[in-house]
Amino acid sequence: MGRVTASAPGKCILFGEHAVVYGQPAVAVAIEQRISVSIETLGSASESWKINGMQFEPKRHPHVQALRNRLWQPQQGAPNLIIRINGDIPPASGLGSSAALSVAASAALRTARGRWFNKVDASLKIESWAEGYSSQFENEKLYSIEDQEINARREGDFGSAKHYVADQSVVDEDECALLAHAVEAVAQGGRASPMDASTCAHGGIILLSDVLESQEEYLYTRRLKMPEGERVWHLHSIDLPKSTEEVFLVIGNTGVHAPTSHQVDKVAATIEAHPERMKEIETIGMIARRGIQSLREGDYAAVGRAMSENQIMLQGLGVSCPELENLIRAAAPTSLGAKLTGAGGGGCMVALTTNPKQTSEAIELAGGRTLISKFGNVGLSIDETENLPLWATQPDA
Repeated sequence: MGRVTASAPGKCILFGEHAVVYGQPAVAVAIEQRISVSIETLGSASESWKINGMQFEPKRHPHVQALRNRLWQPQQGAPNLIIRINGDIPPASGLGSSAALSVAASAALRTARGRWFNKVDASLKIESWAEGYSSQFENEKLYSIEDQEINARREGDFGSAKHYVADQSVVDEDECALLAHAVEAVAQGGRASPMDASTCAHGGIILLSDVLESQEEYLYTRRLKMPEGERVWHLHSIDLPKSTEEVFLVIGNTGVHAPTSHQVDKVAATIEAHPERMKEIETIGMIARRGIQSLREGDYAAVGRAMSENQIMLQGLGVSCPELENLIRAAAPTSLGAKLTGAGGGGCMVALTTNPKQTSEAIELAGGRTLISKFGNVGLSIDETENLPLWATQPDA
């Protein structure tokens, strides 16, 4: 039997919640906490898929089912798998646990499957992929919410399978982020931002904007046809300068569950009833851009101030709550800045601090559960491989 283990980090949002829906920039950072996905082939072809020892049920695991349809198609001969999922990202906390799972699973499945190329010179460049998914290819079928298998082979001569590679070199961050965004959209009824998937795949700090940002490293553009119309996002990476100052993120979980859709609808209703309040959304965008400039300069005190200013605006929009405010107040004396992270109404807050122990203790004394993370962590990784490939796909598959 073969085995592959891959992992990906969670994320938290530094600036731009809710305003990003209206075209303002948003920034997310990868946290230390990760989700690990291990896959191995079953000993018997008659056995059904298993996840963490339980029989796989597609409706309970929509992300895994959508990835199976895109990367590990049973009708094309893919063997059944045992999947083990571990991690220290709390579920349903706004910290990207589902995106981290999807990214890690995508990387594991791609490694286990290998990749065909349309050239015999062993070139691993994207343009020579005979099968797979990329920002450089047409990906409309990838986002289909119908429960059906999708052939990953490119059409025509581009899909000519001439050279096969089965090792972790075939893993591509863009492909994993693209797949994760697609399956998030499937699981959420056709609506999903690519921010979580991109941050979990690439790590570091990711800027999402509706325009191309000239001062940041451009990654790719995502397009998604939502029920309300097509949305377009441009993803960028922000590189931090070297600094002697070590900063940390302390995340405080209120334990209060608040669905993202409810909070988004709440802001939309406010803007519709009071169009003049769009100025608050624009102000959040201005604060986010100040924060981005401060990140670029390595001025973490200014980053913290921008976070706190962002929180004031979010509070004014009504997406904070007493539990979040309580933890934010507790963190303030020992941090550079603090705010809610995610949709609000519950969930988590985040503090930027040089004293993580003190800040964490203060938040916990106020009733929160904390996680401590360094600032800007690595993205997806392949942590273990054994007896590759798990599925030796054929040229005519």
